[in-house]
Amino acid sequence: MTRCTAAIAGAFLLLASSAVAPALAQGAKQIVPLAEVNPLVLATGYRSSKLVGSEVYNDSMEDIGKVDDLIDTAKDNVPFVVLSVGSFLGVDKHYVVVPASSLEVINGRITLSAGSKASLESLPSYKYTY
Repeated sequence: MTRCTAAIAGAFLLLASSAVAPALAQGAKQIVPLAEVNPLVLATGYRSSKLVGSEVYNDSMEDIGKVDDLIDTAKDNVPFVVLSVGSFLGVDKHYVVVPASSLEVINGRITLSAGSKASLESLPSYKYTY
């Protein structure tokens, strides 16, 4: 039994030592630039997990849609928000996209200042591609 245990322990050590070896891609060491992040600045932001599923209101505090997703473009790093509008109990969902900069949080509610259900429903429909 001790020989089997020693063999398993040796195999585990060999596997563990290979897992800590530096990862090389095409023979070159990968360098990722790091930036210092201030936690106090992050505390003023909003987590995507808390935004998705949130109701969106207009200036009159009317419910005009719901945040379905957040999308950040790869090239320009411009954030967009996919809103679900005009559906009843999840039937006949209509997705539209608005720039994240058009939304603001007022009194703890996500607000699209001059928005209405009709104006959102008149926007081109967005379809997820993947």
